[in-house]
Amino acid sequence: MNKHLEQLIDLSLIDKEIDAFEPQIDEANLQYDALLATKTALVNEISTLSGEIKDEQVKKQKNELHLAELSAKLEDNSKKSAEIKTEREMKSLQLEEEIAKEQVNFANEEIGRLEKLIDHKKAKIEELETKASEVEGKLSGVKADVDVKLARIDEERKVIFAKKEILVGAMNQKGLSFYQKIRRWAKNTTAVPVRNQACMGCYMALSDKVYTEVIKGEEITMCPHCGRLLYLEPVTEEMGA
Repeated sequence: MNKHLEQLIDLSLIDKEIDAFEPQIDEANLQYDALLATKTALVNEISTLSGEIKDEQVKKQKNELHLAELSAKLEDNSKKSAEIKTEREMKSLQLEEEIAKEQVNFANEEIGRLEKLIDHKKAKIEELETKASEVEGKLSGVKADVDVKLARIDEERKVIFAKKEILVGAMNQKGLSFYQKIRRWAKNTTAVPVRNQACMGCYMALSDKVYTEVIKGEEITMCPHCGRLLYLEPVTEEMGA
């Protein structure tokens, strides 16, 4: 096989190995990221509930203040009743008292409703904090496992990158530039094998002339349909059997 073609094929295989590390890294981080997302969601929900409780406590305080004002007004009206001289004044005072008592009932009901709501949300926060604590406890253990996996992957990557560095250093720079241009769009299918006289990149059939060139392996042959580098896979004992 042409030396330059062999180098390009080897480089393509090395790049494929390097790219294969990314899903391994993603998989290693998956459980940790999921737990972290769960914790973040719990913390955000706690924060939202805490904000709602503060708003409801302000509303409760306003109702309590209004209730105090109404109580003072009713007490004042009770004192005024002793000074009433006409029936008209009496009716007016009674109407004021009825309205004030209705407002007192409404304020008490609203305070009761808000207290129940606040208690419910406080209980919910306690439940969420317990869950967040459990998740936090798991995070440290999972992080340790992830760090071990990532360290192993990093060591493997270093070995592959060292192989690539040696290969690239020995390659013709014009050929390397040619390879990189194809790789920009073809990614891990820059160099593909030919099987059953078809390109395994685009799966289009090759002419006899192109197929013969691939078999000879004397020159770098590109697929006339997709532009990928073509090569013939070595025949192993299993394949030849």
